[in-house]
Amino acid sequence: MAKYTIKYDRSKCIGAASCVKFAPDTWKLDDEGLAVQLKKEFADEELDKQVKAAKSCPAHAIEIYDETGKKIV
Repeated sequence: MAKYTIKYDRSKCIGAASCVKFAPDTWKLDDEGLAVQLKKEFADEELDKQVKAAKSCPAHAIEIYDETGKKIV
């Protein structure tokens, strides 16, 4: 079971909410309309949806790294 880490830069967030669409268990919007990260790590079975969430971000505020530190997205 590989562990992946999500790095989120809130200062880049524009509130597009595409991350919420693809991974609602990981992302939600706050009262300011910006994304809030609910978890920082996940396992293999979530990789597809987390990659979709990161790639869908128009502001490139989300990055995913594998357990060796290699950037996936």
